[in-house]
Amino acid sequence: MQGVDPAWLPDGAFRPIGTRRTLIRGSGPLVDTVHGEVARACERFGGSVSREPGSYDLVLELDGDDGSEGFVYERGDGRTTVTASGARGLLYGFFHVVRLGETAFLDDARRASYQPESALRMLDHWDNVAVHPVMGQVERGYAGGSLFWEDGRARGDLERVRAYGRLLAACGINAVAVNNVNVHATEARLLTDRIGEVADIAGALRPYGIRTHLSVTFAAPVVLGGLASADPLDESVRAWWAEATARVYATIPDFGGFVVKADSEGQPGPFAYGRSHADGANLLAAALAPHGGTVHWRAFVYNHHQDWRDRSTDRARAAYDHFVPLDGEFADNAVLQVKHGPMDFQVREPVSPMIGAMPGTRLAVELQATQEYTGQQRHVCWLGPMWSEVLRFGIDGESSVGALARGGLVAVANVGDDPFWTGHPLAQANLYTFGRLAWDPNADPHHVLDEWIRLTFGPGPGLAAGLRSILDGSWRTYERYTAPLGVGFMVQPGHHYGPSVDGYEYSPWGTYHFADRDGVGVDRSVASGTGYAGQYAKPWADVYESPLSCPDELLLFFHHVSYGHMLHSGKTVIQHIYDTHFEGVAEVEAARERWASLVDLVDPARHARVAERFEEQLRSAREWRDQVNSYFFRKSGVADERGRTIY
Repeated sequence: MQGVDPAWLPDGAFRPIGTRRTLIRGSGPLVDTVHGEVARACERFGGSVSREPGSYDLVLELDGDDGSEGFVYERGDGRTTVTASGARGLLYGFFHVVRLGETAFLDDARRASYQPESALRMLDHWDNVAVHPVMGQVERGYAGGSLFWEDGRARGDLERVRAYGRLLAACGINAVAVNNVNVHATEARLLTDRIGEVADIAGALRPYGIRTHLSVTFAAPVVLGGLASADPLDESVRAWWAEATARVYATIPDFGGFVVKADSEGQPGPFAYGRSHADGANLLAAALAPHGGTVHWRAFVYNHHQDWRDRSTDRARAAYDHFVPLDGEFADNAVLQVKHGPMDFQVREPVSPMIGAMPGTRLAVELQATQEYTGQQRHVCWLGPMWSEVLRFGIDGESSVGALARGGLVAVANVGDDPFWTGHPLAQANLYTFGRLAWDPNADPHHVLDEWIRLTFGPGPGLAAGLRSILDGSWRTYERYTAPLGVGFMVQPGHHYGPSVDGYEYSPWGTYHFADRDGVGVDRSVASGTGYAGQYAKPWADVYESPLSCPDELLLFFHHVSYGHMLHSGKTVIQHIYDTHFEGVAEVEAARERWASLVDLVDPARHARVAERFEEQLRSAREWRDQVNSYFFRKSGVADERGRTIY
């Protein structure tokens, strides 16, 4: 698309295909998409594409169409072959060849089969149809306005949406929810009289195998249908949802389903009627089941009117306490969508104990690609290592990978109408990495990063090494100059950008660090605290229970300890705070200089945007360092043992 950053699909990525002879066998809309991709590459680089038998360098063959997404890749006798038994599989197989580049046409390779670990790999867009007076066009959106909505309606020109679908298919994503989970009045009507606008968006995404989902309000029968109640056990309510859902599928036959945030942060839900969340989810599941749809029911349910003085109440416990007793009660087409940590996408928190604790329920693990608490796409913070740790974490004999195989992997999207898609051009790496890890959660994220660098920036060892050094450790760099040892939530209230150590400390949101003159951290042990550590299966319950065995990086999440408490690293807590905040700033300074050194190797507009973002990141990192260090110096009265100035 003219004028839009090509991200990881620049023309150069298609040169190896476009210079060769390609045979495409099969029929259908997605096969036509593949044919169009190859034809454009050949038109640019001089190769040929045909559907007639003959001698070819590349064969892309659809053998039937059973709806599967896997494919078989084979290189032999001077020919590269991709075979799939499902049209989506052929599309993904084609993009596999694009990723391999020239390597796909070199030495013979063994026959290899590729299959996604999870059937659902989804992005949730927190996009508002109309600009919200507080949250703007996109809630927690750091890349401009919505891709889908403009001036209160679906965009008239959806070519950029089609280009977006192409990018998503190229990294393995197959589903998108197009509106905010906090459903405002305008968004609610998308379910009924404005479903045609959703259909237009679905039509732009469909050529790349993307199914469209819609966030809906649980109160829709009242808000839209004029009913007196939204009680999930009321037959008139059930009939209303069945009729509304049938109309959706009459308009969008391949519609994916609903996303619901209920009884959370002011959103309506089944608690108002004395019903359980299984009752609520099963209401929508029943409406969707005849059409093959799925309800994604978010588990982000907690009391957001807490008393900060009551240390027995713990927001981290909430999802487990609400949902684990309901295991086995959810319908087969209901997916419980669980944030990867128990709080809210912090730079460091433990993996949610719900993952592995509900074997009778389909769970989807929810990540956040938009960097709400990790720099808001003004800071470099590549999240691949964090996500990989989450996906490989074992609870009760099952890793997160096992859980998501049943329900899927979901991320809050990080794109907008910004020319570079993600505001910060290097934040594209997070979107690409999410897609690739959703397809293969066991993949090495560093290999995925190298793949993204090569596709996006082209060959060049000097450029690749520079980008790798900037991105690879950026998550831990961000952690060093922000919230230490898993304590979390030291941000400005509301917009969540920049430091405010006590910003939420005396608020009703349940996000406390309990720093005082004697120490810091939240006691979540069973022996003396909130008991949250006991929600984990062994051995993790035992590991987290004691400050002596708890990993350093999570110490303040699980324990209130003195400033002189000795970490496994050999440092005291207070010295760790001082040192890491100075180190984090120094690492940002080094990354900024490394980026500056790449000026002759990067497109000028992209280089200038990243350079501008680095200036803001460095300013903010220094602010974090100075505010956090001075706060804890005043609390503890302990000087920096290295004699540095603590402002």
